[in-house]
Amino acid sequence: MYDSPKLIGLRNELIKNLLKKGIKNKDILKAFFKVPRHLFIHKDFESYAYKDEAFPIEDNQTISQPFTVAFQTQLLDVCKGEKVLEIGTGSGFQTAVLVFLGAEVYTIERIHSLYKKSKKILDQINLMPKKNIWDDGHKGFESFSPFDKIIITAACEKPPNNLLKQLKINGKMVVPIGKNVQKMTLFTRVSENKFEKRTFGDYRFVPMLRNKN
Repeated sequence: MYDSPKLIGLRNELIKNLLKKGIKNKDILKAFFKVPRHLFIHKDFESYAYKDEAFPIEDNQTISQPFTVAFQTQLLDVCKGEKVLEIGTGSGFQTAVLVFLGAEVYTIERIHSLYKKSKKILDQINLMPKKNIWDDGHKGFESFSPFDKIIITAACEKPPNNLLKQLKINGKMVVPIGKNVQKMTLFTRVSENKFEKRTFGDYRFVPMLRNKN
């Protein structure tokens, strides 16, 4: 794996920044130090990899701002061995963080080029999920449900009921809800038909699209 003292120094600065912004989970901070974010963007732009900013990647998608990844992960409250469904593999960075935390990750990406590229990088750094799936994320992965946790890394205009049904009782889903600006939303399934809902600030994500076919 390509790394350098300069990149290690930049990662340390990012972690200090995340601490200041309220990321207190030591395992998440360790993941951000160990997972090489610079490998998930084009090499020409690696000096931007540890800025706390979102960055464009292929197919008009983005690699999310590090704080956003850390905050969604902190809300999800991942425990080792939990079965986690990720909707929107994208670059694969969020996937790598979840795998590093010890989750059994099932990740779905609808864009084939991103599916292939993220799979290759995750394999190279030995942080492969349990299942890497090329499909429409709106379907979820019912044959492997219910899941302990679900994380959605694209904007939904309304609560994704089909995916909420794939949560275990007491399971949690983190998803940005809204059209132009989204509220980061945490759903907890408290019974078969009841969900608790909490919101945490405004964010901007690319929309969660359906496959055309």
